[in-house]
Amino acid sequence: MIIDEIKVRGWDPDRWPFTVPAIRSLAENGIALTQPVTFLVGENGSGKSTIVEALAEAFRMDVRGGHGGRRYASPLAPGILGSCLRLSPPIAQKRRVKSFFLRSETAKGVLEFMSDLGVSGYGDRHNAEVSHGESFLQVLQGRFNQQGLYLLDEPEAPFSFRSCLALMSVLDELARGGSQVICATHSPLLTALPGAAILQLSESGITPRTWRELELTTNWIHFLEAPGAFLRHLTA
Repeated sequence: MIIDEIKVRGWDPDRWPFTVPAIRSLAENGIALTQPVTFLVGENGSGKSTIVEALAEAFRMDVRGGHGGRRYASPLAPGILGSCLRLSPPIAQKRRVKSFFLRSETAKGVLEFMSDLGVSGYGDRHNAEVSHGESFLQVLQGRFNQQGLYLLDEPEAPFSFRSCLALMSVLDELARGGSQVICATHSPLLTALPGAAILQLSESGITPRTWRELELTTNWIHFLEAPGAFLRHLTA
């Protein structure tokens, strides 16, 4: 494992984001990472993207995304959580570890920037010439092929069902090859990846869950079984 444990030092319980229940739980108890792939799931505002972004900062990556080991395009100070995170083993032992941060929110600008510069691994076709989903697939093919740390924030956003399956295949290959993946997601498809650890973020804090136990999973199952029961309340 590249990161075995995440802890927080020097945090203020009255300051955001430590007022968010799951972030407070992380600060109080830490998180042990035991599987090559870990999914963070929860409602909007539960803190999953905040944790992934803070991990990128703690690993000295550009929080807007892209491959690690390069300078920021502009000076950005670590956020409140990122500056408090302590990773085990220490970051000093990971200087040669390859890394990549795929952040759905900022991916378009980052991928176009890399295309403009002709950086290898971001696709043979310029980002402006392909769809949003195709640009993500080009990165999966070109950059997700080395052992390292991969941080993903809602990577399923531009993907069709089949493309999500392709992403699952890539994540499985990374895990088998000695990489580590930490992914914030709303996808019941991705979280079904065999062998992955799933942490659910909620008002109760951070709780390990199986795929079947996830509220995310049960909501989708109930909806697909009887969409009319849900839509009746929305369209009344």
